[in-house]
Amino acid sequence: MFLKNSRYHGTATHTVLNAQGQLATLLVPRTLPATPGEATVVQPHDQLDAMADQRWRDPTRYWHIADANTALRAGELTAVPGTTVQVPR
Repeated sequence: MFLKNSRYHGTATHTVLNAQGQLATLLVPRTLPATPGEATVVQPHDQLDAMADQRWRDPTRYWHIADANTALRAGELTAVPGTTVQVPR
C-alpha cells in the first residue's frame, strides 16, 4: 500500500463502512517513541527535505525529522525561522 521508505509503511490499517456505505481503509495512529536528536535552529527558507538531504543525503527521509518532533503537518516545523527542531542522528 505504501512505499518501503514511507513513514506509513508497515502501519496497521482498519477498514470501516463510511457514511455513503462504502468501505474505507484507515491508518491506525502510530505511537512514536522518543527519538534522540540534535537541536537545529530553523533558518529562513529551510525545508525538511533539504535538511534531510543535508543530514542523510536522502531528501525522502524528511519524515524522520517530522516524527522526531511529532509533527502532524511537517511543513509547520520550518514555518517560523528561529524555531528549534530535533534532527535525529
